[in-house]
Amino acid sequence: QVQLVESGGGVVQPGGSLRLSCAASGVRLDYYATGWFRQPPGKEREQISCISSSDNPYYTDSVKGRFTISRDNAKNTVYLQMNNLRPEDTGVYYCAARRGNPRTRPNEYDYWGQGTQVTISS
Repeated sequence: QVQLVESGGGVVQPGGSLRLSCAASGVRLDYYATGWFRQPPGKEREQISCISSSDNPYYTDSVKGRFTISRDNAKNTVYLQMNNLRPEDTGVYYCAARRGNPRTRPNEYDYWGQGTQVTISS
């Protein structure tokens, strides 16, 4: 049984940092492309970052230079380091995994975590 479990969300002030974790069981994430998606209140889920099985990262423009995606194969975990957070980064953050090359659309991912809430507020 495949499980992805996100953690690390919380409430921080603008300019603060958080590190999200996506721990997997039942799959080896180094064989998968893993994406981080964000769903702001009342809006659709969108991909903000992903990492390929060969460790190539991708970032949407709004997070470039602020967020860093990485993977620890020994822990079978993908991380999203988020710095200089802004109010518009608020939302539920999900990780998802798919076989093959990274894709940007949510319906192209096979496995999903339950999400973790990130709130940026002063």
